[in-house]
Amino acid sequence: MAGSGTPQPPQPPTRPQAQSPRPTPPAPVRPAGGQAPVRKPPQVLAINRREEQDRLEREATEARAAADAALQRAAELENAARAARGEEPLAPVAPQRPARPAGGDAELFDMGALEGLTMADLLGPDDSKRRGGRGGTTGSAKSFGAGGSAAESQPRAAVPSRTVDEFDFDEEAFLAALDENEFVGSTGEVAKGVVVGVESDGVYVDIGGKAPGFMPKKEAALGVITNLKERFPRGLEVEVLVTREQNADGMVTVSARALALRQSWEKVRQLEKEGKVVQVKVNGFNRGGVTADLEGLRGFIPRSQLQEGENHEALVGKTLGVVFLEVNPETRKLVLSEKKAASAALFQNLEVGQLVEGQVVAVKPYGLFVDLGGVSGLLHQSSISGGQLRDLREVFDHGDRVKALITELDPSRGRIALNTALLEGQPGELLIDKEKVMAEATDRANRARNVLRQQEQNAG
Repeated sequence: MAGSGTPQPPQPPTRPQAQSPRPTPPAPVRPAGGQAPVRKPPQVLAINRREEQDRLEREATEARAAADAALQRAAELENAARAARGEEPLAPVAPQRPARPAGGDAELFDMGALEGLTMADLLGPDDSKRRGGRGGTTGSAKSFGAGGSAAESQPRAAVPSRTVDEFDFDEEAFLAALDENEFVGSTGEVAKGVVVGVESDGVYVDIGGKAPGFMPKKEAALGVITNLKERFPRGLEVEVLVTREQNADGMVTVSARALALRQSWEKVRQLEKEGKVVQVKVNGFNRGGVTADLEGLRGFIPRSQLQEGENHEALVGKTLGVVFLEVNPETRKLVLSEKKAASAALFQNLEVGQLVEGQVVAVKPYGLFVDLGGVSGLLHQSSISGGQLRDLREVFDHGDRVKALITELDPSRGRIALNTALLEGQPGELLIDKEKVMAEATDRANRARNVLRQQEQNAG
């Protein structure tokens, strides 16, 4: 109204509001105190198990009814067939079905009867006792549940007992089978085999095991082999040494090189024992001496054991006669000597009872050393004369020529034992007439040999 009340401020013109594309949901109303409202639990569809059981029982009842009808129909057809043959009809048999206990599953599966039973009770009597004794079951089997099972109520068929004699047994075939499957391939064993395959890195050898043995290329021989297929064709019989036993696949590792090395060491040791001179070819040198090959082994000749030790480089390619100073397969040490080979060659031409002549080169308190042309023999003071010697020089002195008999030879140690007392006609003759004894030494040596032989026979 004009002229009355408080004047109102001017209002802005009203604009039509734009419509929102979707309505804004009202904000939830929180109760006083700021606590969130209590949410209801999600609804779970309850399944009625009773209805499911009833349905299954109805289906089971219908199935039993259909089975009963089929059984009845089968009985009618059987009776009709018997009537056509003029036979008596069969009595109708009502189907027997176990009644469901009123107590449900708890009574059907009664576990109380199993309390106190052991595993032996559950398994029943031993089959071996049943086979070894009378026919049928032995003992009483404990029943499960109230009435026991139908299978336990029926007697078991008797099992006839059998002895070993009733079986076909071939002892020779059994032993042959054991031999075929015998373990093969112990380390260090020598085996004979046949080459069954060749690869670029080795050879396969059948040595009788469940798997062939493998021989690496580097173990095929002492030297270098360029073509394995030419050296080891299929079917070639070889002898090898087992160096590693069977692995998980039953394969062993074999070596022809290791076997050759073993055989070479055995042969070298035999040559050393015999004291023989062997010929070797020098194939290298160093500051200490030269090297040579002997039976596939690397031997070493020190400069002090060479005839031309001052110019040993020039010996490469030459053949030398040597003997053994040291042979040790464990350390693979083979040391040779050319200087001792000369004396060893002389030993090969000497024998016990032989008359030799030499020159006294040294006089010692215990005897004389006589040079026999490259080797020295010892004439011991007890072997010079059967008489009493006051001084060795009474008979022989340095530079004298001496004829003596060989009574002992030891090529490995380079020792020769000499004797002049056997040339005497009577003890002490050398002290009286040395020239006569030496002049008749040849004839006297023949008589002395007979004495030596007689002594050997008496000793034997």
